[in-house]
Amino acid sequence: MADPPSSREASSTAQSDSGGRPIDEECNLPTVPTHIVTQASQLPPEFLEPSPGSTLVIGFDCEGVDLCRNGTLCIMQLAFPDAIYLVDAIQGGEMLLKACKPALESSYITKVIHDCKRDSEALYYQFGIRLNNVVDTQIAYSLIEEQEGRKKLPDDYISFVDLLRDPRYCGVSYAEKQEVRILLRQDPKFWTYRPLSELMVRAAADDVRFLLFVYRKIMEKLNERSLWHLAVRGALYCRCFCINDNAYAYWPPLPPIPDNLVREGNAPEEEILSVLDVPPGKMGCIIGKRGASILSIKESCHAEIFIGGVKGPPNKVFIMGPVRQVRKAEAMLRGRMMEIH
Repeated sequence: MADPPSSREASSTAQSDSGGRPIDEECNLPTVPTHIVTQASQLPPEFLEPSPGSTLVIGFDCEGVDLCRNGTLCIMQLAFPDAIYLVDAIQGGEMLLKACKPALESSYITKVIHDCKRDSEALYYQFGIRLNNVVDTQIAYSLIEEQEGRKKLPDDYISFVDLLRDPRYCGVSYAEKQEVRILLRQDPKFWTYRPLSELMVRAAADDVRFLLFVYRKIMEKLNERSLWHLAVRGALYCRCFCINDNAYAYWPPLPPIPDNLVREGNAPEEEILSVLDVPPGKMGCIIGKRGASILSIKESCHAEIFIGGVKGPPNKVFIMGPVRQVRKAEAMLRGRMMEIH
């Protein structure tokens, strides 16, 4: 590990539950130091220089103002087994984030994250980083539910707070998350202020503190087929809002279907991402009154459907899933666009 920052920039404060007990203790996690990083030299060398001989699994998240292509990425959180690093994009600037680019694009470093879409979009448009090799816990939750015979859920069904609360994965209460959400509504520039307050450091660290614990629980449950789905959907979600004119040619290839599944005749259908352009004035037809139209299409297809919404990109619909289900969703969406009101 690299030498830690000065004591002024480090904290080992753990969040407490309503009874005053550190949340780390609820799932037997050791309390680890939190380091604020403003220079690349403060990060572990094995992170800055990815190698097949030193593969890593880290917890990962980003905080910012209106986190997307047009927003501002302020902090990038990295959780290692022995420390949490808060990469300060405000103080460290583009040079610091560029130093992290090889790691974030590396297949030798697994990034465990909950809902990677907007984080990936911000990294791509603001710093030219193509986030790669993620394990998205939101997707994993839905895959496990389906694998264990329960109703198929949308990939974005579970919130991070609810995932942590689930005793199968962590079983902790994360009440402080709501406090931070209220502060963000009151002041959207919350993450831009420096120096970072104790609350900001604690909140940023807690968003990644439990991810490696959850990762281990997830990997114990997923079978080979579900692991492939997790890898492919993670890759597709990373590029979801990162549209360009070269059909994602410069992104890493999608994970191939495992040979074992092919030999056993249990090969899943190829999964793809499709981006559908919506003519001006037609997005309302797709969404429908109170979202009824798009909800109906989602329920009819085993595909995930997202719209850019307020953050953008506007006038586009993103569809992910098995090829036949994506094509079915495309046809239904085009049909809605042709309706005259």
